[in-house]
Amino acid sequence: MSFIKRYMFVAMALTLSAGAAVAQGQSSSSSSVVRKGGADARKGESQQSAAVTGRMQQFFEEPERSDADAQWMKIVYRQLDLDNVKNAPLYYPEEIIDGQENLFRIIMRLLASGDIKAYEYLDGREIFSDQYQINVRDMLDRFHVIYTEGRGSTEKNPRFVIEEADVPTNEVLSYYILERWELDKRSNRMRTTVEAICPVLHRSGDFGGEAVKYPMFWMRMDALRPYLTQQSIFVDDDNNLPQYNYDDFFQLALYEGDIYKTRNLRNRSMMQLYPDPDDMKKAQDSIQNYLTNYEKKMWVPSREEIIAAREERERAASGDTIAAREEKKTSTARRSSRAKKPARAKASKPKESKVSKQSSATRSVRRRK
Repeated sequence: MSFIKRYMFVAMALTLSAGAAVAQGQSSSSSSVVRKGGADARKGESQQSAAVTGRMQQFFEEPERSDADAQWMKIVYRQLDLDNVKNAPLYYPEEIIDGQENLFRIIMRLLASGDIKAYEYLDGREIFSDQYQINVRDMLDRFHVIYTEGRGSTEKNPRFVIEEADVPTNEVLSYYILERWELDKRSNRMRTTVEAICPVLHRSGDFGGEAVKYPMFWMRMDALRPYLTQQSIFVDDDNNLPQYNYDDFFQLALYEGDIYKTRNLRNRSMMQLYPDPDDMKKAQDSIQNYLTNYEKKMWVPSREEIIAAREERERAASGDTIAAREEKKTSTARRSSRAKKPARAKASKPKESKVSKQSSATRSVRRRK
Protein backbone atom coordinates (compact mmCIF):
# COMPACT_ATOMS: atom_id res chain seq x y z
CA MET A 1 0.00 0.00 0.00
CA SER A 2 2.87 2.34 0.80
CA PHE A 3 4.26 1.68 -2.68
CA ILE A 4 0.99 2.86 -4.27
CA LYS A 5 0.99 6.05 -2.18
CA ARG A 6 4.59 6.76 -3.10
CA TYR A 7 3.79 6.24 -6.80
CA MET A 8 0.80 8.62 -6.62
CA PHE A 9 2.91 11.24 -4.84
CA VAL A 10 5.61 11.13 -7.55
CA ALA A 11 3.04 11.36 -10.33
CA MET A 12 1.40 14.38 -8.71
CA ALA A 13 4.77 16.11 -8.33
CA LEU A 14 5.62 15.55 -11.96
CA THR A 15 2.24 16.93 -13.06
CA LEU A 16 2.66 20.08 -10.99
CA SER A 17 6.19 20.69 -12.28
CA ALA A 18 5.05 20.26 -15.90
CA GLY A 19 2.19 22.72 -15.39
CA ALA A 20 4.55 25.26 -13.86
CA ALA A 21 6.94 24.92 -16.82
CA VAL A 22 4.11 25.45 -19.32
CA ALA A 23 2.88 28.52 -17.45
CA GLN A 24 6.39 29.94 -17.30
CA GLY A 25 6.86 29.38 -21.04
CA GLN A 26 3.56 31.11 -21.79
CA SER A 27 4.44 34.09 -19.63
CA SER A 28 7.89 34.43 -21.20
CA SER A 29 6.52 34.22 -24.73
CA SER A 30 3.78 36.73 -23.99
CA SER A 31 6.25 39.14 -22.40
CA SER A 32 8.51 39.06 -25.49
CA VAL A 33 5.73 40.37 -27.76
CA VAL A 34 4.63 43.95 -27.22
CA ARG A 35 1.06 44.47 -28.37
CA LYS A 36 0.27 48.11 -29.04
CA GLY A 37 -2.73 47.70 -31.30
CA GLY A 38 -4.46 45.61 -33.89
CA ALA A 39 -1.78 46.14 -36.54
CA ASP A 40 1.05 45.30 -34.14
CA ALA A 41 -0.83 42.23 -32.95
CA ARG A 42 -1.26 40.94 -36.48
CA LYS A 43 2.40 41.68 -37.19
CA GLY A 44 3.47 39.78 -34.08
CA GLU A 45 1.28 36.83 -34.98
CA SER A 46 2.68 36.69 -38.52
CA GLN A 47 6.25 36.77 -37.18
CA GLN A 48 5.50 33.99 -34.70
CA SER A 49 3.90 31.86 -37.40
CA ALA A 50 6.95 32.36 -39.61
CA ALA A 51 9.26 30.62 -37.14
CA VAL A 52 11.04 27.73 -38.80
CA THR A 53 12.84 24.99 -36.94
CA GLY A 54 16.11 23.46 -38.03
CA ARG A 55 14.40 20.17 -38.81
CA MET A 56 11.90 21.94 -41.06
CA GLN A 57 14.74 23.75 -42.82
CA GLN A 58 16.54 20.48 -43.46
CA PHE A 59 13.37 18.98 -44.93
CA PHE A 60 13.27 21.63 -47.69
CA GLU A 61 16.99 21.73 -48.40
CA GLU A 62 17.89 20.17 -51.71
CA PRO A 63 20.44 17.34 -51.44
CA GLU A 64 23.79 17.88 -53.05
CA ARG A 65 23.57 16.82 -56.67
CA SER A 66 26.34 14.93 -58.36
CA ASP A 67 27.12 15.35 -62.03
CA ALA A 68 27.27 11.56 -62.23
CA ASP A 69 23.50 11.40 -61.69
CA ALA A 70 22.73 13.96 -64.40
CA GLN A 71 22.87 13.07 -68.07
CA TRP A 72 21.92 16.51 -69.40
CA MET A 73 21.42 19.93 -67.79
CA LYS A 74 20.32 23.39 -68.89
CA ILE A 75 20.33 26.63 -66.84
CA VAL A 76 17.63 29.09 -67.87
CA TYR A 77 17.00 32.64 -66.65
CA ARG A 78 13.38 33.71 -66.82
CA GLN A 79 11.69 37.05 -66.22
CA LEU A 80 8.31 37.10 -64.45
CA ASP A 81 6.42 40.33 -65.15
CA LEU A 82 3.83 41.01 -62.48
CA ASP A 83 1.57 42.68 -65.05
CA ASN A 84 0.87 39.18 -66.32
CA VAL A 85 -2.35 37.79 -64.86
CA LYS A 86 -0.73 34.45 -64.02
CA ASN A 87 1.97 36.18 -61.97
CA ALA A 88 -0.43 38.49 -60.12
CA PRO A 89 -0.44 36.32 -56.93
CA LEU A 90 3.17 37.41 -56.37
CA TYR A 91 2.17 41.10 -56.20
CA TYR A 92 -1.23 41.23 -54.56
CA PRO A 93 -2.21 42.25 -51.97
CA GLU A 94 0.02 45.31 -51.92
CA GLU A 95 -0.74 45.92 -48.23
CA ILE A 96 -1.04 43.32 -45.47
CA ILE A 97 -4.69 42.21 -45.33
CA ASP A 98 -5.85 39.69 -42.70
CA GLY A 99 -2.28 38.49 -42.21
CA GLN A 100 -1.74 37.88 -45.92
CA GLU A 101 1.50 39.29 -47.37
CA ASN A 102 2.84 39.41 -50.88
CA LEU A 103 6.12 37.78 -51.79
CA PHE A 104 8.38 40.83 -51.55
CA ARG A 105 7.16 41.73 -48.05
CA ILE A 106 7.99 38.21 -46.89
CA ILE A 107 11.46 38.43 -48.44
CA MET A 108 12.25 41.82 -46.89
CA ARG A 109 10.99 40.79 -43.45
CA LEU A 110 13.14 37.66 -43.44
CA LEU A 111 16.16 39.56 -44.74
CA ALA A 112 15.83 42.38 -42.18
CA SER A 113 15.47 39.95 -39.27
CA GLY A 114 18.52 37.96 -40.36
CA ASP A 115 16.60 34.71 -40.87
CA ILE A 116 17.81 34.22 -44.43
CA LYS A 117 20.82 35.12 -46.56
CA ALA A 118 20.97 36.97 -49.86
CA TYR A 119 23.73 37.10 -52.47
CA GLU A 120 25.05 39.62 -54.95
CA TYR A 121 23.55 39.91 -58.42
CA LEU A 122 26.47 39.12 -60.72
CA ASP A 123 24.61 39.07 -64.05
CA GLY A 124 24.96 35.48 -65.11
CA ARG A 125 27.80 34.41 -62.81
CA GLU A 126 25.81 33.71 -59.66
CA ILE A 127 27.83 32.22 -56.81
CA PHE A 128 25.93 31.39 -53.63
CA SER A 129 28.78 31.40 -51.14
CA ASP A 130 29.66 33.46 -48.06
CA GLN A 131 32.12 35.45 -50.12
CA TYR A 132 29.30 36.94 -52.19
CA GLN A 133 26.77 37.34 -49.39
CA ILE A 134 25.35 40.87 -49.40
CA ASN A 135 25.61 43.39 -46.59
CA VAL A 136 21.97 44.12 -45.74
CA ARG A 137 22.72 47.61 -44.44
CA ASP A 138 24.54 48.58 -47.64
CA MET A 139 21.74 47.13 -49.76
CA LEU A 140 19.08 49.13 -47.90
CA ASP A 141 21.13 52.31 -48.22
CA ARG A 142 21.78 51.70 -51.91
CA PHE A 143 18.07 51.35 -52.72
CA HIS A 144 17.01 54.12 -50.26
CA VAL A 145 14.90 51.91 -48.02
CA ILE A 146 14.26 53.51 -44.61
CA TYR A 147 15.06 51.30 -41.62
CA THR A 148 15.93 51.38 -37.92
CA GLU A 149 18.14 49.19 -35.77
CA GLY A 150 16.33 46.15 -34.44
CA ARG A 151 16.41 44.79 -30.90
CA GLY A 152 19.39 42.55 -30.27
CA SER A 153 21.27 43.81 -33.31
CA THR A 154 25.04 43.34 -33.28
CA GLU A 155 27.78 44.07 -35.73
CA LYS A 156 28.13 40.39 -36.54
CA ASN A 157 24.39 39.65 -36.65
CA PRO A 158 22.63 42.89 -37.62
CA ARG A 159 18.87 43.16 -37.35
CA PHE A 160 16.70 45.86 -38.82
CA VAL A 161 13.11 47.02 -38.56
CA ILE A 162 11.36 48.27 -41.70
CA GLU A 163 7.92 49.81 -41.37
CA GLU A 164 5.20 48.49 -43.63
CA ALA A 165 4.84 51.83 -45.43
CA ASP A 166 8.58 51.92 -46.20
CA VAL A 167 8.71 48.58 -48.04
CA PRO A 168 8.81 49.47 -51.78
CA THR A 169 6.33 46.82 -52.88
CA ASN A 170 4.83 49.06 -55.57
CA GLU A 171 8.22 49.33 -57.28
CA VAL A 172 9.04 45.61 -57.43
CA LEU A 173 7.20 44.87 -60.68
CA SER A 174 9.13 41.81 -61.84
CA TYR A 175 11.29 38.93 -60.66
CA TYR A 176 14.17 37.02 -62.17
CA ILE A 177 14.24 33.30 -61.50
CA LEU A 178 16.97 30.77 -62.18
CA GLU A 179 15.60 27.48 -63.51
CA ARG A 180 17.54 24.24 -63.64
CA TRP A 181 16.39 21.67 -66.22
CA GLU A 182 18.16 18.35 -65.87
CA LEU A 183 17.71 14.76 -66.91
CA ASP A 184 18.25 12.28 -64.11
CA LYS A 185 19.92 9.02 -65.10
CA ARG A 186 18.40 7.01 -62.30
CA SER A 187 14.78 7.91 -62.98
CA ASN A 188 15.19 8.81 -66.68
CA ARG A 189 12.94 11.79 -66.09
CA MET A 190 13.25 15.49 -66.70
CA ARG A 191 13.28 17.53 -63.51
CA THR A 192 12.73 21.28 -63.34
CA THR A 193 13.55 23.25 -60.20
CA VAL A 194 13.68 26.95 -59.36
CA GLU A 195 17.06 27.44 -57.72
CA ALA A 196 17.01 31.15 -56.94
CA ILE A 197 14.85 34.26 -57.21
CA CYS A 198 15.76 37.93 -57.58
CA PRO A 199 13.35 40.87 -57.00
CA VAL A 200 13.72 43.68 -59.53
CA LEU A 201 12.98 47.34 -58.77
CA HIS A 202 11.44 49.51 -61.50
CA ARG A 203 12.30 53.15 -60.85
CA SER A 204 12.03 56.26 -63.00
CA GLY A 205 14.37 59.22 -62.84
CA ASP A 206 13.63 62.64 -61.44
CA PHE A 207 12.38 63.80 -64.84
CA GLY A 208 10.21 60.76 -65.53
CA GLY A 209 10.74 58.67 -68.61
CA GLU A 210 10.96 54.94 -68.96
CA ALA A 211 11.55 53.04 -65.73
CA VAL A 212 14.99 51.50 -65.18
CA LYS A 213 15.30 47.98 -63.80
CA TYR A 214 17.51 47.40 -60.76
CA PRO A 215 18.03 43.75 -59.77
CA MET A 216 18.39 43.75 -55.99
CA PHE A 217 19.85 40.39 -54.89
CA TRP A 218 19.54 36.63 -55.30
CA MET A 219 17.94 34.32 -52.73
CA ARG A 220 18.22 30.56 -52.75
CA MET A 221 14.81 29.00 -53.11
CA ASP A 222 15.53 26.02 -50.86
CA ALA A 223 16.25 28.43 -47.96
CA LEU A 224 13.10 30.41 -48.73
CA ARG A 225 10.71 27.49 -49.16
CA PRO A 226 9.93 26.80 -45.46
CA TYR A 227 8.58 30.34 -45.12
CA LEU A 228 6.72 30.28 -48.43
CA THR A 229 4.73 27.22 -47.36
CA GLN A 230 3.17 29.25 -44.53
CA GLN A 231 1.51 31.82 -46.80
CA SER A 232 -1.64 30.59 -48.56
CA ILE A 233 -2.72 32.27 -51.79
CA PHE A 234 -5.39 31.91 -54.47
CA VAL A 235 -4.21 31.91 -58.04
CA ASP A 236 -7.25 33.12 -59.99
CA ASP A 237 -10.41 35.18 -59.61
CA ASP A 238 -12.78 32.28 -60.23
CA ASN A 239 -11.98 30.51 -56.95
CA ASN A 240 -11.45 32.74 -53.92
CA LEU A 241 -10.45 29.83 -51.72
CA PRO A 242 -6.67 29.85 -51.09
CA GLN A 243 -5.83 26.29 -52.07
CA TYR A 244 -2.13 26.90 -52.79
CA ASN A 245 0.84 28.56 -51.14
CA TYR A 246 3.84 30.35 -52.60
CA ASP A 247 5.91 27.18 -52.58
CA ASP A 248 3.25 25.37 -54.63
CA PHE A 249 3.22 28.31 -57.04
CA PHE A 250 6.86 27.70 -57.96
CA GLN A 251 6.98 23.92 -57.58
CA LEU A 252 3.99 23.45 -59.89
CA ALA A 253 5.24 26.10 -62.34
CA LEU A 254 2.03 28.14 -62.17
CA TYR A 255 3.96 31.23 -63.27
CA GLU A 256 4.56 32.45 -66.80
CA GLY A 257 7.66 34.28 -68.01
CA ASP A 258 9.94 34.85 -70.97
CA ILE A 259 13.44 33.44 -71.20
CA TYR A 260 15.88 36.35 -71.17
CA LYS A 261 19.09 34.35 -70.90
CA THR A 262 20.58 30.87 -70.91
CA ARG A 263 23.96 30.00 -69.49
CA ASN A 264 26.54 30.20 -72.28
CA LEU A 265 30.28 30.51 -72.66
CA ARG A 266 30.24 34.19 -73.64
CA ASN A 267 27.75 35.07 -70.82
CA ARG A 268 25.48 36.97 -73.19
CA SER A 269 21.78 37.59 -72.85
CA MET A 270 19.15 36.91 -75.48
CA MET A 271 18.97 40.60 -76.29
CA GLN A 272 22.70 40.69 -77.00
CA LEU A 273 22.59 37.56 -79.13
CA TYR A 274 19.45 38.57 -81.04
CA PRO A 275 19.12 42.36 -81.33
CA ASP A 276 16.05 42.10 -83.56
CA PRO A 277 12.87 41.57 -81.47
CA ASP A 278 11.38 39.09 -83.97
CA ASP A 279 14.55 37.00 -84.02
CA MET A 280 14.70 37.04 -80.23
CA LYS A 281 11.08 35.88 -79.97
CA LYS A 282 11.76 33.01 -82.36
CA ALA A 283 14.83 32.00 -80.36
CA GLN A 284 12.87 32.07 -77.09
CA ASP A 285 10.13 29.89 -78.55
CA SER A 286 12.72 27.52 -79.97
CA ILE A 287 14.43 27.12 -76.58
CA GLN A 288 11.11 26.57 -74.83
CA ASN A 289 10.02 23.93 -77.33
CA TYR A 290 13.40 22.23 -77.05
CA LEU A 291 13.09 22.04 -73.26
CA THR A 292 9.49 20.84 -73.38
CA ASN A 293 10.07 18.14 -76.02
CA TYR A 294 13.49 16.95 -74.88
CA GLU A 295 12.06 14.23 -72.66
CA LYS A 296 9.62 13.08 -75.34
CA LYS A 297 12.43 12.52 -77.83
CA MET A 298 14.14 10.07 -75.48
CA TRP A 299 11.48 7.40 -75.66
CA VAL A 300 10.77 4.99 -78.51
CA PRO A 301 7.33 5.80 -79.95
CA SER A 302 4.56 3.23 -79.67
CA ARG A 303 3.05 1.36 -82.62
CA GLU A 304 0.03 3.66 -82.71
CA GLU A 305 2.22 6.76 -82.74
CA ILE A 306 4.33 5.35 -85.59
CA ILE A 307 1.22 4.56 -87.68
CA ALA A 308 -0.27 8.01 -87.02
CA ALA A 309 2.99 9.72 -87.99
CA ARG A 310 3.25 7.65 -91.19
CA GLU A 311 -0.32 8.48 -92.18
CA GLU A 312 0.32 12.14 -91.56
CA ARG A 313 3.40 12.07 -93.77
CA GLU A 314 1.46 10.32 -96.54
CA ARG A 315 -1.30 12.88 -96.38
CA ALA A 316 1.23 15.68 -96.51
CA ALA A 317 2.97 14.12 -99.51
CA SER A 318 -0.30 13.65 -101.43
CA GLY A 319 -1.42 17.18 -100.67
CA ASP A 320 -4.36 15.93 -98.66
CA THR A 321 -3.64 18.03 -95.58
CA ILE A 322 -6.05 18.87 -92.84
CA ALA A 323 -6.91 22.22 -94.43
CA ALA A 324 -7.54 20.53 -97.78
CA ARG A 325 -9.81 17.95 -96.17
CA GLU A 326 -11.77 20.66 -94.40
CA GLU A 327 -12.12 22.60 -97.65
CA LYS A 328 -13.24 19.43 -99.40
CA LYS A 329 -15.86 18.77 -96.74
CA THR A 330 -17.10 22.35 -97.01
CA SER A 331 -17.41 22.22 -100.81
CA THR A 332 -19.20 18.85 -100.64
CA ALA A 333 -21.65 20.23 -98.11
CA ARG A 334 -22.32 23.23 -100.32
CA ARG A 335 -23.03 21.06 -103.37
CA SER A 336 -25.35 18.81 -101.38
CA SER A 337 -27.23 21.80 -100.01
CA ARG A 338 -27.69 23.16 -103.52
CA ALA A 339 -29.01 19.82 -104.77
CA LYS A 340 -31.57 19.64 -102.00
CA LYS A 341 -33.08 23.03 -102.82
CA PRO A 342 -36.49 22.68 -104.60
CA ALA A 343 -36.62 23.92 -108.20
CA ARG A 344 -38.55 27.08 -108.76
CA ALA A 345 -41.96 26.56 -110.35
CA LYS A 346 -42.20 28.16 -113.77
CA ALA A 347 -45.06 30.56 -114.32
CA SER A 348 -47.73 28.69 -116.31
CA LYS A 349 -49.25 30.51 -119.24
CA PRO A 350 -53.04 30.44 -119.49
CA LYS A 351 -54.12 27.81 -121.99
CA GLU A 352 -56.55 28.73 -124.69
CA SER A 353 -59.69 26.67 -124.61
CA LYS A 354 -60.33 24.31 -127.52
CA VAL A 355 -63.90 25.50 -127.80
CA SER A 356 -62.90 29.01 -128.72
CA LYS A 357 -60.49 27.76 -131.42
CA GLN A 358 -63.15 25.54 -132.97
CA SER A 359 -65.76 28.25 -132.88
CA SER A 360 -63.52 30.70 -134.68
CA ALA A 361 -62.71 28.14 -137.39
CA THR A 362 -66.40 27.39 -137.91
CA ARG A 363 -67.27 31.02 -138.29
CA SER A 364 -64.61 31.45 -140.92
CA VAL A 365 -65.95 28.52 -142.90
CA ARG A 366 -69.46 29.85 -142.77
CA ARG A 367 -68.32 33.24 -144.01
CA ARG A 368 -66.76 31.61 -147.05
CA LYS A 369 -70.08 30.06 -147.91
